[in-house]
Amino acid sequence: MSQKNENVKVVIDKVAATEDCLSSRGGLALISRYIKSTKIVQILADRFSFIRKSSKGIGLLTLFQQLICFFFDGSYFHLTGFDHLAKDKGYAAAIETPDNKMVSSHSVKRFFKSIDKIKVRLFREVLHQLLIWRLNIEKPEIIKLGIDTMVLDNDEALKREGVDPTYKKVKGFQPLQMYWGRYIVDAIFRNGKAHSNHGNHVVTMVTKVVKLIRKNYLNDVPILLMADTGFFDIKLLKRFDELKIGFVIGGKMYSDIKDAIADTPDEEFYKYKKKNKTWFYTEFMDKRKSWDTEWRAIYSKPISDDNGQVLLEFARPETIIYTNIGMNNEITKKILSIKNTTETIINPQAIISLYHERGRDELVNRGLKDFGNEQLPFKRFAANSAFYYMMVISFFLFETFKYDMDCEIIPLQWYAGSFRRLCLDIAGKIVRTGRQVILKIAKAIFEELNFGLLWIKSICRIPIQ
Repeated sequence: MSQKNENVKVVIDKVAATEDCLSSRGGLALISRYIKSTKIVQILADRFSFIRKSSKGIGLLTLFQQLICFFFDGSYFHLTGFDHLAKDKGYAAAIETPDNKMVSSHSVKRFFKSIDKIKVRLFREVLHQLLIWRLNIEKPEIIKLGIDTMVLDNDEALKREGVDPTYKKVKGFQPLQMYWGRYIVDAIFRNGKAHSNHGNHVVTMVTKVVKLIRKNYLNDVPILLMADTGFFDIKLLKRFDELKIGFVIGGKMYSDIKDAIADTPDEEFYKYKKKNKTWFYTEFMDKRKSWDTEWRAIYSKPISDDNGQVLLEFARPETIIYTNIGMNNEITKKILSIKNTTETIINPQAIISLYHERGRDELVNRGLKDFGNEQLPFKRFAANSAFYYMMVISFFLFETFKYDMDCEIIPLQWYAGSFRRLCLDIAGKIVRTGRQVILKIAKAIFEELNFGLLWIKSICRIPIQ
């Protein structure tokens, strides 16, 4: 078979450097534009204004802008990455920062080390402010909160303050976190040995957030809290009931409960099917010996898995759920008062479904770890705490950015890895002409991402108040 000689005109004969301003992360321009329009940088700078004692050096506005972009970028997981980025003029142009205002790793270290254990609470106040901002934008009729711990694996790191053995058999930190949908809305950074219901952290966190919501969003909005068996404590149940919020919390299968379930007639068990999975369940009122109040209890046991396959008896985990929803109380009345709601929202099947929604919190944890890094960079607890909170705040903005884009180009389901690969890591050329700075993207990518539309949407419509 004869072959035709092809005149190839794209062969590279040599390489050379260019003075053109190029960036491999052209998509960061969208993030920089969005961050500035939310006013989050100004809010952080105002709260930590006590740190800047001199007009010399890098300002806090510039510092926080670069910190958030650093987390969004995700190219480096060590603080020395700031030194590499400071030399990259294309990166500086993409995040709309002058070359001589790029921070070094030493500047970043000094900032985090200047925050003590008392001042670190200011980050939590920013998280609360972000929560109210999103509530007033998304306007939920029922607020469903979750609470759980997350292990940050620092097992291979050098000895650090607060790194202790955790229940996952690794050494690290174990912050307590509160979730609302895709967002982490509050967190308490803790050492590794702090269990779920450690100290009074849960009570203070829930009380603070509930009061905040009722004061700054809606006074009568129904608030529901979901948690696993690690938070099964009568003191917590009573406190939640005093706050007039609904709770759905996993209980413990004590021997007397098992005996009572075994003696329950078959006709008092019912079947609940959701998609392909099926449970048997029954309902009763339960009061432990040390309790002075009885609560609604729902026993459930799966008989098939998510694929519809029947489970063998030994593979059917028993669960008991305690709740005050559906009892004669104010939270039940609030739920039923919502327009177009019926009693199906408080029946046993709905409670079982609510309890299993806790699995979404694990997805949020996974998303945060994919967005940031589990191994924290400092030896002192307060500095690591500040770094963790900046990571959580940046992750919050990552989720709001996807929501505010409101288009198929950037789906809400994207983890940070997919987002960076498909949206941020695009080549761009920054051109200065006619008193304008123009970011040029390859035509194919520009059209595929509909970059012009994203540029318009990247201005936050409702800034943080």
